[in-house]
Amino acid sequence: MLKQLSPQALFMGLLVAFVGSASSFAVVLQGLRAVGATEDQASTGLMALFIAMGLAGIYLAQKYRMPISVAWSTPGAALLINSGPIEGGFSVAVGAFIISALLVILAGQIKPFGTLINKIPPAIANAMLAGILVILCFAPFKAIVFNPALGLPIVLAWLIVGRFNKILAVPAALIAFIIVVVLAIELPADSGAQLAAAFPPKLDWVVPEFSLPALFGLALPLFFVNMASQNIPGLTVLRVHNYDAPAGNLFTTTGIFSLFATPFGAHGVTLAAITAAMCASDEAHPDPQKRYWAAIIAGIAYVLLGLAAGVAATFITLAPSILIEAVAGLALIGAFAGSAKGAFEHEDHREAAAVTFLISASGVSFFGVAGAFWGLLAGIFIVTANNLIRQYKTGTKSK
Repeated sequence: MLKQLSPQALFMGLLVAFVGSASSFAVVLQGLRAVGATEDQASTGLMALFIAMGLAGIYLAQKYRMPISVAWSTPGAALLINSGPIEGGFSVAVGAFIISALLVILAGQIKPFGTLINKIPPAIANAMLAGILVILCFAPFKAIVFNPALGLPIVLAWLIVGRFNKILAVPAALIAFIIVVVLAIELPADSGAQLAAAFPPKLDWVVPEFSLPALFGLALPLFFVNMASQNIPGLTVLRVHNYDAPAGNLFTTTGIFSLFATPFGAHGVTLAAITAAMCASDEAHPDPQKRYWAAIIAGIAYVLLGLAAGVAATFITLAPSILIEAVAGLALIGAFAGSAKGAFEHEDHREAAAVTFLISASGVSFFGVAGAFWGLLAGIFIVTANNLIRQYKTGTKSK
C-alpha cells in the first residue's frame, strides 16, 4: 500500500486539507455559535469535525481504494447561521444533529428511504439551499460599509486571486483577514496568552436534548441539505471519474462518524464534492488506482489540524464578527451561484423554486420551526399540485 504513495498524491492531499479547512472553517464556527454554542463548545465542535472527517476519509479511501474525500457540511453550517438561536439552547441543537446523523444512516441502509430523498425535485432542494445562503453572502459587502480599511482588503484578496485560481480565492481572503487582524486591529494585551491557552482545545461534552420544533426546524432541513448538497454531489463526482462507489455504505459511514462526533458539538460530516474532484483528478496521480492516497493524506492532515482548532476559534474572537462573516460569505458565493442556477434553470419548476427560495431566505418561523423547512414543504406542494393538474388536463384532453 505504501508503495503506491507518490509525491503528487502527497501534495494534492495537503492542498485538499488546506482548501477544505481554510475555505469554510469560519462558516462552521459562526454556525455553531449561531445555535447557542459557547466559545469552548464551538472550538470543541470544530475539533470534533476535523477529526471525524479525517478518520472517515482515511477509512473510506483505504477500504475501497478510491479517492473518497470527506468534509464537514458547509451548507449545513450555513443552515445553522440562518436558523439562529434554538429554543432550549445548544443542547437541543445537538439533539437535532443526532437525529440528522441517524437519518443519514437510514438513508444509507434503507433503500426506499434513500429513494424517497432522491425524489425531491433538485430545483426545490437547490432553491432551499440558495435561500439559506443568500443572506450570508451579503456579509462581505456589509463589512466594506462597516469599515472599508478592514473589509476591502479581504474582498479584494478574494476577487484578485480568484481571477487566477478559483480554488485559492477563499484561502487568500482568509490570509488577508489574518493580516488585517494582526496589523489593523488593536488586540488585547493578553491575546498571546489566550492563544497559547487554547492549545490543545478543551473537550466540552454536550448532553443532548430533543424537541419537536428542533426536529422540524433544524434536524430535517440539516438532513436534506447534507444529502442534497453534499452526499449526492460527492457521490456523483466519484462516478464522473469512473469510480463505482457503493452509495449506501458511503452514506452510512459518514452518518456513523457524524453520530460519534455530535456529543462534542459537531453538526455532521458528509462526502465532499469539490475536494473529492481534486483527489480524483489527474493532478493527484496519472494512475486512477493510486489517487486514493491523496484522500488518505488529506484525512491525516485534517486530524492534525483538529489539534489547532482551539487556536483558530480563539483568534477569530479577537476580531470584529463582521470580518469573519465576510470570509464566510465569500466562501459561500460559489455555492450560492450553483444552487441558484440549479433552482431556476428549469421553467417547469421555476415558480415553486422561487417560493421555496423566498420563504427559506425570509427568516420567518412558524410554531418555532425555521423557514427552510417551510420553504421546502411549500415547494414540494406546488410541484406536486402542478403535476396533478397537468395530469388531469392531459387525461381530460385524451378523452
